[in-house]
Amino acid sequence: MTETIADAARVAAVLPTEAKDDHSEGMAYLESVPRRIVTLYIPLFIIVVILLFPFYWMALTSIKPDEQLIDMERFNPFWVVKPTFKHIQKLLFETNYPQWLWNTMYVAAASTLLSIIASVLAAYAIVRLRFRGAQTVGALIFMAYLVPPSILFIPLATVIQAYGLFDSPLSLILVYPTLLIPFSTWLLMGYFKTIPFELEECALIDGASRWQILVKIIIPLAVPGLISAFIFSFTLCWNEFIYALTFLQSTQNKTVPVAIVNEFVDGDIYKWGSLMAGALVGSLPLVILYAFFVEHYVSAMTGAVKE
Repeated sequence: MTETIADAARVAAVLPTEAKDDHSEGMAYLESVPRRIVTLYIPLFIIVVILLFPFYWMALTSIKPDEQLIDMERFNPFWVVKPTFKHIQKLLFETNYPQWLWNTMYVAAASTLLSIIASVLAAYAIVRLRFRGAQTVGALIFMAYLVPPSILFIPLATVIQAYGLFDSPLSLILVYPTLLIPFSTWLLMGYFKTIPFELEECALIDGASRWQILVKIIIPLAVPGLISAFIFSFTLCWNEFIYALTFLQSTQNKTVPVAIVNEFVDGDIYKWGSLMAGALVGSLPLVILYAFFVEHYVSAMTGAVKE
């Protein structure tokens, strides 16, 4: 017995060393500088340039004087001389852009909240209650996400017209969950499956109800998944264009994606400075949101994919 324990201790001491050696050998190809440049730095630089170039172009265009926006032969299109903030000033103080920004925030937050509540209840019921046909219901819910929005907005417009909600932000708050709930439910289903069922069994033995288990055990443990679903839903609502264009007509009720296109395009004349300034300012809330919660977003997506 003593020899067996000693052998096990020797094996345990050797395994980390072997694993470390294997890890170091696997990464040995990055030790040389040329290989590191070719396989790591150059691809990373290309990806960063591709991802950040649209923001650079929007920021550059929003501070360019009008003559530099028009005359591409005399002025470098990738740089600005004598920058101006008149486009941003016009956007913020001479248009209804603050109201459009508020409309977008209000619609996105309300729609996301409704969708998350419905998705949590649906995902928990499908994963934990184990009723007959639960997996089929989960698959059908996700398939509903695959229906193109361009097909749905025609019958939904009839419903909105019948209830007298045209040209009201409430119409978008009621319609957007039809796009958000299917994917959010599927995402939360995958994350709920990673939570040990033994925790719920112990709570049931102690007399807890299903509602108490959901509120006090599942939701606190599923915070990364909820954050991921929130980010996805909020982003989709913020950038949505078709429904906002169809259901909102008044200038003061429009959201940012629709308003900047309608208000800064006059026939074939594009007010590029104000357009890009509006797009840049409108994208900043999402950039801040992703910057604060990107770790939770990645961990939740990983947990959902593993299932």
